[in-house]
Amino acid sequence: MIIELHILQSFAPSNLNRDDSGAPKSAIFGDVRRARISSQCLKRSARLLLPDYGVTIGKRSKDFADKAAELLADRGRDLAEARTVAGTALEELGLPTDKDNNSKYSLFLRSNAVELLADICDSNYDALLALVPQKTKEAKETKTGASKTKSRKKSEIAGLHDLIDASEAVDIALFGRMIANNKNFSVDAASQVAHAISTHAVAGEYDYFTAVDDLQQDGDSGADMIGTVEFNAACYYRYANLDLAQFSKNLPEDPDLVHNAARAWLQAFIHAIPTGKQNSMAAHNPPSLILAVVRRHGVWNLANAFADPVKGTFQKGIIQASADAFLSQFDRIATAYGDENIVATRLLSVDAKVDTDLTQVRTVTELVDDITGALA
Repeated sequence: MIIELHILQSFAPSNLNRDDSGAPKSAIFGDVRRARISSQCLKRSARLLLPDYGVTIGKRSKDFADKAAELLADRGRDLAEARTVAGTALEELGLPTDKDNNSKYSLFLRSNAVELLADICDSNYDALLALVPQKTKEAKETKTGASKTKSRKKSEIAGLHDLIDASEAVDIALFGRMIANNKNFSVDAASQVAHAISTHAVAGEYDYFTAVDDLQQDGDSGADMIGTVEFNAACYYRYANLDLAQFSKNLPEDPDLVHNAARAWLQAFIHAIPTGKQNSMAAHNPPSLILAVVRRHGVWNLANAFADPVKGTFQKGIIQASADAFLSQFDRIATAYGDENIVATRLLSVDAKVDTDLTQVRTVTELVDDITGALA
């Protein structure tokens, strides 16, 4: 089974996802510039909501060894020595560390990874400490190119492989994990997320702002600071899917966990709103239209509904025009390619009038209940 989410979401003036210059991200699609929210931004926004819906997520950091060393210091170990021991534990697992004994790249590990690493180091402290000279020698040989032989076989430290186990971290199961130097630790993503693009052409606008010094001397005038911030306003098409077969493979063999996690995925992606510049613009606009689809196989990204950018009119605004284009595209694709693999569809329209044979619901809760019920 595969779940698909198609969402139309119109944001008021905002700068939700910035590029390196501070401008809202954009893309050319259908020969015109569109507002864009990156896949990474949407995944993070949804990921941080997952615990609100009852599932456990992992942690991403370079500093697991440093934080574990702090716990070891609280237990009476020397902090500097504990950092070396924790870094050695990561090396023994096959994860390279830097000169400060932290990971050379950001690791995506289970939620209790810091505590677990500290426990492993505590239980195997002397054994790990004894490996430090050998680790230092290998590092020097690698740096100078003096090493001509294969790396030694890593020792077996009790419990060390539990650190890399991600079977209960729902976000790792959803979005995957890639560890370049040890593919055995990689996890194939169960969820694919598209970059959100505006259904219409967008041109950036600028907010000119000033700040006044509250303590300025009498007789002084003018602003203490002036500046500009780029923003836009757009109706976005968002698309994501979840492969239940891969999801079940990534998680333990627990049907209840898979069911609850799929439900959490639906809710998190529906409610996810990026946080960029929200303190300045507060563009907390929920989706205007949601279509959820359960199918046996095959996936349809319907962004081509907007390859010709929609245009609002006095009689038909951008949201309504986008909804009409989207539902028309869904009907055309279903007619051309067949809908025999579709198990269930549920449509929730908040801000657009729709005329369709698709089953409509009135609330997000009803949509989520019906879609997860169709997975049984």
